[in-house]
Amino acid sequence: MSEQWKKLDLRAQPGHFARRVHQLAVALFTQEVADLGLTPVQYSALQTLCAQPGIDQKTLATTIGYDTSTIGGVIDRLEARGLVIRNISPLDRRARLITPTDKGEQMLEAVVPRMLKSQQRLLAPLAPAERAEFMRLMKLLIDANAELSNTPAKE
Repeated sequence: MSEQWKKLDLRAQPGHFARRVHQLAVALFTQEVADLGLTPVQYSALQTLCAQPGIDQKTLATTIGYDTSTIGGVIDRLEARGLVIRNISPLDRRARLITPTDKGEQMLEAVVPRMLKSQQRLLAPLAPAERAEFMRLMKLLIDANAELSNTPAKE
């Protein structure tokens, strides 16, 4: 067995840092939004549904870069809280179109300032130019590897 692993420093691996940044982003979001009971994925879904009411589950999953086979559970939880409703599509009876309720729109109004604060806190250690560069580089990586994820390139 090769002992190449002995020479590897975990702290020099980009995937390790990506996971750690994700942990930070989720922790900061949770600190700001905990009392509203929304997860980052639920927020992304609700924000997208408010911006594009009446889209189907597959479109929602693709738009937020989430797995199409598990987006149903996210929608189930939002629907159970009265934040969204599902209706049968008039064009395809197998498809369910998702629309935010008034309560869902009110939730989004309440969560957006807190979400923005969590984003500011995440980037606070960086200078403004570094923030822009960090965002540019993350988008570059996501777009270059779009075929490996559910997110369309060039958002």
